[in-house]
Amino acid sequence: MTPAPVPRPRSVLFAPGNRADLIAKLPRAQPDAVVLDLEDAVPATPEAKASARTVTRDAARDLIAAHPHLAVFVRVNAPHSPFFADDLAVLTPELAGVVVPKLESAADVRLAAEALTERGLSLPLMAGLETGAGVWNAREILVPPVAWAYFGAEDYVTDLGGTRTPGTVPLPNLEVLYARSRVALAARLAGVPALDIVVTRLNDASAFREDAAQGRALGYAGKLCIHPAQVALAHETFGPTDAEAGRARRLLDAAHEAALSGRGVLTFEGQMVDEPMLARARAILSGRGEQP
Repeated sequence: MTPAPVPRPRSVLFAPGNRADLIAKLPRAQPDAVVLDLEDAVPATPEAKASARTVTRDAARDLIAAHPHLAVFVRVNAPHSPFFADDLAVLTPELAGVVVPKLESAADVRLAAEALTERGLSLPLMAGLETGAGVWNAREILVPPVAWAYFGAEDYVTDLGGTRTPGTVPLPNLEVLYARSRVALAARLAGVPALDIVVTRLNDASAFREDAAQGRALGYAGKLCIHPAQVALAHETFGPTDAEAGRARRLLDAAHEAALSGRGVLTFEGQMVDEPMLARARAILSGRGEQP
């Protein structure tokens, strides 16, 4: 079975790897990708991790068989964790990829990639940048086989000894603004989509929308989701609106007509048109599955 493609996910929905009941419900929210979590969602004891691996292995197999178009990932424990090596036994070629948290250097990426190769796997990685070292070394970490990245604000602030604040609009959470921006920039330079921080206020749609809007403004492609209700909100924020798509179509049509007529300079709705504007318009339509 070929893994489901997920080039630029708007939503990545997590579920604890030890909860088969919650894993089975993941597709209902229609996320772009799901992650079965063996790391933070499972108690850090050998017994709990071993039990979760069994649940995750079986649940991932059933999920992929029942929903072949759903991109299914497994998040293992960090490469230097005592649980990492045993977690790899859960992974199969049918997965869309493996989420590797708390990567801090290019050497960590090589370690993870080599461990997969030893098991005959060539899965792409989703890199978790969630420590001071990981954020600082983001650009060197985001190299193949890394295909996606995410910024983990909670672990990052804990690593720095800082304090998480609720943040207010239009002012974002200042304690993570630099790191959040640095990860987005590194991902852009590496050519990989970056997934934005989780919102822990589960019953506050307004808070999620505000935080997601900040992430989109910084250049993130999508959002990590920890509750099914957050998926639709992520799609609302990170997917192009009808108005944006309509404007993109009109712009590209105008550019096409200008090219056919031989006009060298194009203005559109009072703006001088340049190639970055056209590239953005194409990206908007591609994000809706339309041919630019």
